[in-house]
Amino acid sequence: MSFFDGLTGLPNRALLQDRLRQALLNAQREDTQVAVLVLDLHDLARINELLGQQVGDQLIMAIAQRWQSVIRAGDTLSRRVSDEFAVVFANCPGACAAGELAQRMLDELSRPFDLNGHEVGMRACIGISLFPEDGHTPEQLLKNADVALNHARECGTGSYQFYREGMNQASMERLLIESSLRLALQRNEFLLHYQPQIELASGCVVGMEALVRWQHPGMGLVSPARFIPIAEENGQIVDIGLWVLRQACMQTKLWSDRGHSGLRVAVNVSARQFSQSSFAADVKEVLAETGLPPNQLELELTESLIMHRTERVILVMHELRDLGVTFSIDDFGTGYSSLAHLKRFPIDKLKIDQSFTRDIGSDEGGTAITRAVIALGQSLRLQVVAEGVETPEQKAFLTEHGCHGMQGYLFSKPLSAGEFGAFLDWCNDETKTLEWQI
Repeated sequence: MSFFDGLTGLPNRALLQDRLRQALLNAQREDTQVAVLVLDLHDLARINELLGQQVGDQLIMAIAQRWQSVIRAGDTLSRRVSDEFAVVFANCPGACAAGELAQRMLDELSRPFDLNGHEVGMRACIGISLFPEDGHTPEQLLKNADVALNHARECGTGSYQFYREGMNQASMERLLIESSLRLALQRNEFLLHYQPQIELASGCVVGMEALVRWQHPGMGLVSPARFIPIAEENGQIVDIGLWVLRQACMQTKLWSDRGHSGLRVAVNVSARQFSQSSFAADVKEVLAETGLPPNQLELELTESLIMHRTERVILVMHELRDLGVTFSIDDFGTGYSSLAHLKRFPIDKLKIDQSFTRDIGSDEGGTAITRAVIALGQSLRLQVVAEGVETPEQKAFLTEHGCHGMQGYLFSKPLSAGEFGAFLDWCNDETKTLEWQI
């Protein structure tokens, strides 16, 4: 009981340490390598919740049997905690052999498990460290395999990663971001910037996209690319997204009251946020609190979001659209939406991803895609807005082909609320139609 897992009969964490220590002593004497694989099962908690703990336990035992069959008799498969396993691959021929073992173990999960009439699929991620390159003690090797596992999780389930120099620094930064995020809202460390959206036909500012920024007391201004994926993963994006929605609506109402009426603010919505059963009610509550007319709010969704749980997404979109809220598809062309499905959604606008806008005039493929998205939007009677417009040539191409709007550094970078308000005042004072002095 002190050295073996009660469910699977595999060595537990304590015996794993002892087996690894013995493997390292042998490797030092014989000048060979040892690989340590740490494996993390995905969705075990969800299976326990849906099918019950008994089915979850049967699944764990079935996985242990399959994995035991692909390792050698002299190697050790251990169950560290409920959904984590580890392998000591003694006398490992090299990194390639460790990678091949990891892939075989992932392949074993690709075949469904039949448990009491339930066909269950399973996925995992694997982190790998090697002796002597990545450490000389069991503690170092297990720690570095865990670091590699975290990077494998970021790459997506069904992948494995070897430990590399620099991973520890990235993992420490991630840990700092994750722990700091929990207090960022309480400490009022988030702020919004606003990037103007321009109507190409008139040159007028018709709206703006709200973009969240994080002013960390130690790390400075943290890019959304660094903290949003972590917030998505740990669920904090729900609270952050609600804060962004409330602040953007409140600020837009203030500008409207100052005479800048009719501006529409675009707010990005994450899949995790949209999947909350309270999402529609939250949006209605924010609109009521701030007094912003619903037709001045635009929610930006991704292609992958609308393709997931399609029927529920359509119901929620219609519920909000009936109020006057509009919807756009962000980064259109980078996802995998079906045009047959796309027409079923109450969408008002397509936003061309900046990667295609950037290719205008320099890459035939990107130029053709931009032209095609504009034509698609016109045929579906949707507005089309191009993101990332930076040159007069890009603007001229978009205007020539009938694109409705643009945003990008050619006209303005994202501005703080104060800067954007002053910018709106300047627009009203100087001219009704804005011209580019490029």
